[in-house]
Amino acid sequence: MWTAILLACAGCYVLKLAGLSLPERVLSHPTVERVADLIPVALLAALVAVQVFSNGAALTVDARVLGLGFAVVALLLRAPFLVVVVGAAVVAALARLV
Repeated sequence: MWTAILLACAGCYVLKLAGLSLPERVLSHPTVERVADLIPVALLAALVAVQVFSNGAALTVDARVLGLGFAVVALLLRAPFLVVVVGAAVVAALARLV
């Protein structure tokens, strides 16, 4: 296991070094900038999807989906972040009670 961890660390370091070694003209290309802006959004969306719709190796639909639905609606209505988080937690908790 430690070998895999050390190899992953070395791979991340080499990848970071490769990114720092790229010329400025490559990094300032509009396509590269657009992709770099969207990668964190895609990773966060994937993390949310895995946490909401999975239960071990199975896909599930439970109270977490209602909490996510509340969060999406609250974000579309431009609610403050704290309202989104607390509201989603309250909706999920109330759904689990029922």
